[in-house]
Amino acid sequence: MRIISGRYKGRRLTLPPNFKARPTTDFAKESLFNILGNSIDWEGLTALDLFGGTGGISLELVSRDCSKVVCVEKSPQNYAFIEKVKKQLDAKELSVFKMDVFKYLSICKEKFDFIFADPPYDLEFLPEVPKLVLEKGLLKDNGVFVMEHSKAYDFSDLPYFSEKRVYGSVNFSIFRKDIETE
Repeated sequence: MRIISGRYKGRRLTLPPNFKARPTTDFAKESLFNILGNSIDWEGLTALDLFGGTGGISLELVSRDCSKVVCVEKSPQNYAFIEKVKKQLDAKELSVFKMDVFKYLSICKEKFDFIFADPPYDLEFLPEVPKLVLEKGLLKDNGVFVMEHSKAYDFSDLPYFSEKRVYGSVNFSIFRKDIETE
């Protein structure tokens, strides 16, 4: 796993053996950030990474100068890895919570400029994730929410849906809470 851009650009992070996570591929991550980079200036933004896994997205966001990144990961092994890398990089902007995403969503009162969710593809309640994020109003005005999922899902009927991008077996549904100017 590597960090694509920003102050940690090119940094490779080696996952421990038997690590239980499906990291977003470098190809898919780079393609997604290239598309988003055309409309998002990351510097100073707040971000939420749900189902943090390896922490790759969170670290990418910190590397691109987001002022605050919240990562939620329930697995003790994954949480420990993300915390270890956070300390190695001295990534003070990153806050990692070891808890269930659905519990976090039920208590979260904060709004974010960017939200990324990459639940396990076999998660029973995967279709509920984008609905919960959008219904809870966690996205700031002009914010962007990206949901990673398999091809088995279609979220185009949800509010703020903008587009779907496919990179191999990785599907991204992108939601934009654009505020129209008059």
